[in-house]
Amino acid sequence: MTAISILDLVRVRQDGTPRLALDHARDLAAHAEGWGYRRFWVAEHHNMQGIASAATAVVIGHVAAGTQSIRVGAGGIMLPNHAPLVIAEQFGTLAHLFPGRIDLGLGRAPGTDQTTAFALRRSFANSDNFPQDVLELQAYLAPGQEGQRIHAVPATGTEVPLWILGSSTFGAQLAAELGLPYGFASHFAPDLLLPALDIYRRRFKPSAQLEQPYAMVGVNVIAAETDAEAKFLATTQQMSFANIFRGARGLSPPPIPDIETYWSPMEKAQAMRMLQLSIIGSPETVQNGLETLVAETTADELMIVSDIYDHDLRLRSFRIIAEVMGAQAG
Repeated sequence: MTAISILDLVRVRQDGTPRLALDHARDLAAHAEGWGYRRFWVAEHHNMQGIASAATAVVIGHVAAGTQSIRVGAGGIMLPNHAPLVIAEQFGTLAHLFPGRIDLGLGRAPGTDQTTAFALRRSFANSDNFPQDVLELQAYLAPGQEGQRIHAVPATGTEVPLWILGSSTFGAQLAAELGLPYGFASHFAPDLLLPALDIYRRRFKPSAQLEQPYAMVGVNVIAAETDAEAKFLATTQQMSFANIFRGARGLSPPPIPDIETYWSPMEKAQAMRMLQLSIIGSPETVQNGLETLVAETTADELMIVSDIYDHDLRLRSFRIIAEVMGAQAG
């Protein structure tokens, strides 16, 4: 059975606050734990008013403290924004607080604009050092070596599992070379999904962390009682994508009856290209869509985004997804 997990953007709603978004994330994780989801990840985004997960390690601690067994982690940390030593210290600390439950997904993109990157005291050129930074981070999390002068206290020896995340074939090649699990961001960049998975699996080299390739596929799913209701709820995410192209990223908007009145033909074409793998509909529609996606990708795990404005309806969406995937906990 294909494992299912959750990627939460910790959206701040137009009628909400960052604290409410953080508490909703924690509440969702607690429900997901009972529904059989394997892991709950949050992503690093900066300078975005509508996303409350910029301090990613802090958010992970908040979520993990409100759950008992589900794995909690980053999907991902944008490593070019940070010194590997600092990330090792943060996630090593989390590993001591929540043993055996912390994941660390790593992305190569800065995840922000050039002005914000400057405010982070980082450079876009740092992306070129991504492979070396991953190895440095991995070394800090490994058991200490004789003569080692720098230790990431208290991370040494925690061996927090690393993932390589990406939306191109570069990440697939790196994950294969290092023998790490690989997550593809097809929930917003689906074009190279199948080529990337093929490269990853063909070139995979076993490692101390992983003997065989393990591929995770990101997918947007909006589940509701009917197809019509699901399409209505999906307009929240569709508006958010249109706003990206307008340079007007803001708080998460409530759904609207007719998305065609909101976006231009160009915005629609751009958004629908990014969202082309989205599965939106009733339980039957969602089940058929997920089964088709798994058959096409042979994914080991699905990382699901369900960007719904109302918290209770988002809970219902994830419950339906778990039920149709047979993940309901006994």
